[in-house]
Amino acid sequence: MQKLNFTDVIDDIVRSDGRYDRDAYYFVREGLDFTIRMLKKDSRGAGRHVSGQELLDGLRGYALDEFGPMAKTVFDHWGIRRCEDFGEIVFHMVDKGVLGKTEEDTRDDFKGGYDFDEAFVKPYQPAPRHRARRPAKDQATGTGRYHSVPTRSSDARKLSGGAN
Repeated sequence: MQKLNFTDVIDDIVRSDGRYDRDAYYFVREGLDFTIRMLKKDSRGAGRHVSGQELLDGLRGYALDEFGPMAKTVFDHWGIRRCEDFGEIVFHMVDKGVLGKTEEDTRDDFKGGYDFDEAFVKPYQPAPRHRARRPAKDQATGTGRYHSVPTRSSDARKLSGGAN
């Protein structure tokens, strides 16, 4: 049996289904390696199967490490807009023999994994401010003012004849 050349296989996939950029396939393959390292190998030393949800978690971590706050933008450029897109990429590689799967593995394993804004944007947004800024009290009048500038209310009363 001939050993598959990853680059040739990915080029073939991208030619037949152009929804995703070729870099998306490389990212998913590297993200799988990242996930395996993250999960470690089992006690026998043999590699263990990675579920769809585990891979999604690993891809999120890998994306945040690699791209930081630009992760969602990079994915959008590659055509990846939801977790189901990762599943499509994985199963394209499974169909070509680049990745393996168990009988239980399906594309549905990638449905509803996480919201991309929550996963890739929210971690980089500033924390909400809990305290509202309170003005300093004017020592002379006891009113809340940012600085002590004489009020013009007495001037306004003088000009209006007290009708204000």
